[in-house]
Amino acid sequence: MSLPSLRLTASLAALGAATAVLSAPAAPAKAEEGMWTFDNFPIATVNQTYGVNIDQAWLDRVREAAVRLQGCSASLVSGEGLILTNHHCVVGCVQDLSDAQHDYVKNGWMPATREDEKKCPGQTAEILTDITDVTERVQGAGQGLEGAAFVQARNAEAEKIQKEGCGDDPKWTCQVISLYRGGQYKLYKFRKYDDVRLVFAPEFQAAFFGGDPDNFNFPRYALDSGFLRIYEDGKPVATPNHLTWNPNAPKEGDVTFVAGNPGTTQRLLTVAQLEALRDQQLPISLIQFSELRGRLLEYSTTGDEAKRVAVDPIFGLENSFKVYYGQQGALTDPAFMARKRQEEADLRQRVAADPELAARIGDPWADLERVAQAQRDLYLPYRQLESGPRSQLYSYAKAIVRAAKERAKPVAERRPGYTDADIAALGRRLAQNAPISNDIEEIYMAFWLSKTREYLTVDNPQVKALLGKDSPEQIAQRTVSGTRLADPAFRAQALAMTPEQLAASGDAMIQFVLANDDAAQAIRTQWESAVSGPTSRAGEKIAQARFAAYGTNLYPDATFSLRLSYGSVKGWTYQGVTVEPFTYIGGLYERNTGAEPFNAAEDWLAAEDKVNKQTVYDFVSTNDIIGGNSGSPVINAKGEVIGAAFDGNIHSLGGSFGYDGNLNRTVTVSTAAITEALRNVYHQPRLLEELGVE
Repeated sequence: MSLPSLRLTASLAALGAATAVLSAPAAPAKAEEGMWTFDNFPIATVNQTYGVNIDQAWLDRVREAAVRLQGCSASLVSGEGLILTNHHCVVGCVQDLSDAQHDYVKNGWMPATREDEKKCPGQTAEILTDITDVTERVQGAGQGLEGAAFVQARNAEAEKIQKEGCGDDPKWTCQVISLYRGGQYKLYKFRKYDDVRLVFAPEFQAAFFGGDPDNFNFPRYALDSGFLRIYEDGKPVATPNHLTWNPNAPKEGDVTFVAGNPGTTQRLLTVAQLEALRDQQLPISLIQFSELRGRLLEYSTTGDEAKRVAVDPIFGLENSFKVYYGQQGALTDPAFMARKRQEEADLRQRVAADPELAARIGDPWADLERVAQAQRDLYLPYRQLESGPRSQLYSYAKAIVRAAKERAKPVAERRPGYTDADIAALGRRLAQNAPISNDIEEIYMAFWLSKTREYLTVDNPQVKALLGKDSPEQIAQRTVSGTRLADPAFRAQALAMTPEQLAASGDAMIQFVLANDDAAQAIRTQWESAVSGPTSRAGEKIAQARFAAYGTNLYPDATFSLRLSYGSVKGWTYQGVTVEPFTYIGGLYERNTGAEPFNAAEDWLAAEDKVNKQTVYDFVSTNDIIGGNSGSPVINAKGEVIGAAFDGNIHSLGGSFGYDGNLNRTVTVSTAAITEALRNVYHQPRLLEELGVE
C-alpha cells in the first residue's frame, strides 16, 4: 500500500526540498533506472534493450491518458472519463461519503448505476497537455539576489509565467516545475477537472489484505484498485485518448512502463545534507509519527464510530512511518553512504579539473556546509511553528488568515501565490464539503501543541504565545469546539473578510491562528533567508557542474510531475532466497487466517468457488518509482494497461536516495485480478462492458 499520498508527507517533503541540491544520477543512468520526463525519454535505449518500437506518438498517447490526482496518479481507461487508480488513493473519498450508518470503507462502494456515482470532495484530475522550457526567465529573475529576495524573485517570475500560460481559467492548471534543482525550469500545462466522482471501490480488507505487516513486502494479495470518473457540466467527459484495458496478465520478462507522478526523490544530496536528514529530520519525524499513531490507535479502541473515522488517518501514518524508517535504514548503511561519498568526490574532482568551470561556480559544497548550521538551528522552529498540525480546521484557518493579510496589500507587494486568481481558486477549494471528526481534530491539535512545547521549551516566547496559561488539551478543545470552519458556507464568508473582521468574528480557531501567524511567518522568512535561498543558489551551481561533467542524458529528481519509467517483470534474490514475480488468487485463500489483518474480505470468501484461483493477482517489476506513483498505470509495449502500481518491496524504501536494479521492485495489482473480481466477486457487468471485457 506504500507510495504514500503526498498529503501525508507534506511537512518532511517541504523540508527535504529545502535541503536538496540536485537529484539526478551521478553519471548517465543505468538500465531501468530513472523517472524520465516525457520530453526527454530515452527512446533509443529502450527500443534497443527490449526490442520494442516506442516512438513519440506512443509517448503522446500515454501522456494524454495519464492523470494526476491529489497526491496520487491514475489513468483514463475508457472513452467516458473512467479512471483507474489505487484504492488507497480513493479511500479518503470513500470515508467522506460514509457515515455511522453506511461504512463504505468496510463494505465497499459499488453503485448500481452511473447516476449513483458521487463526487469526491476536494479531488481534482489533471492531464498534462504542454511542456515549455522557461529556464532563462526563471534563472534570470534571481540574478544578483541572495536569501529570501532570491527565493521571492524566482517565485514571482514563476507565478507570472503561470499566469501568462493559464490566465484565470479554472479549467487549466499551469505549474512552473524546477528540474535538476534549478538546472532547468519547465512550464507544465494541465487540463483540470474538479468534478471527480467515485465509481467503484472494494472493501478495505480486500484492498489492504495483510495490513501493515505485508506493506512494502511481497508476496502480496491485495486488490488495491478503485475507479473514478471525471465530469464536466454534470456529464461524463468524453475521453477518446485513453489506455486500452488488457485483462491478461504479463509474462516474466515482459517490458513494462509506469506513467505517473513520483513525488520527491533526493538522489544527489551532498553527503552533509544526507547526514542532516539522518541525524535530525528523519529521527524527529519517526518519533512524532510513532507517538501520534499511538494516540490514534488508542482512540480507535473507544467505539465503533471512533474505529471507523480513524481508519484512514492510521493507515496514512503507518504507511509514512514505514517509508521514513526505510529511508533511515538506507542512510545508516555504511556501504550506501560510502557510495554517496565516492559519487560526490568524483563530481568535485571533475570540477577541480576544469579551471573555467571551477571559477564560474565557486564552491557550492562549502556554501551548503555553511547553510547546515542555520538549518540545524531553524529546523525545529520551522517545523513546529510554520508547518503546523495535521488539523484540517487549522489548515482552513491558516489559509483564510493569510489570504486576508495578503489581499490587504497592493498586488505588487503580495507574496507569490496570492493573486486575486489564486485567492479565487482557494475559495473553490474551501467550498468543498467533507466531514470532519472533531475528536481527531482535537487529537491533532493537542499533539502538535504538546510537541511544540516539548521541542521549543516552555520558556520560548512563541510557545508562551501559543499556550498562555492553558494546556494543549484545553486549547485543542476550545479551538475545535469553538469554530464554524467545518461549514463550507462559513468558510466562504470568512474568506471575504478583512483581518479586522476575522479578529472580530468570534471564531476560536481563526482567532488562535491570527494571534500566532506573525511568528510563524517570521520563522518562514528566516528559513528562506538562511536555508532555502542559499540552498537553491548552490543547487543551481551544482546543476551547472553536473551538466558539464556528465552531459544532458540525465533524468531529473522527482517533483510530483509526470514521468515515465521502464523495466520488466522480474523477481529477485536476496540472501539466497528467490522471490518469484507473481502471486495468484488462490494464494489469498491459503494466506487467510480469519484474524486481522490476514482475514479475507467476506465477498471474497463467498466467491471462493467461483473465482479462477490461477489468475495472477499481483506482480513485481524493475520499474523505478517512488511515493506519488500510487495508482500509476503499468503499461505494456502496445500501450495497454496491465495493472496499477501500488507499492514497492522492502528494498525500495531507500529509493528516495538511490536505485538498485538487483533488488528494487514495483508491486502492481494486475488488470487480470481486477477483471476477475469485477466479474465473479462483485458482479459489475456495466464496468466490464465499459472496459471492453466480455
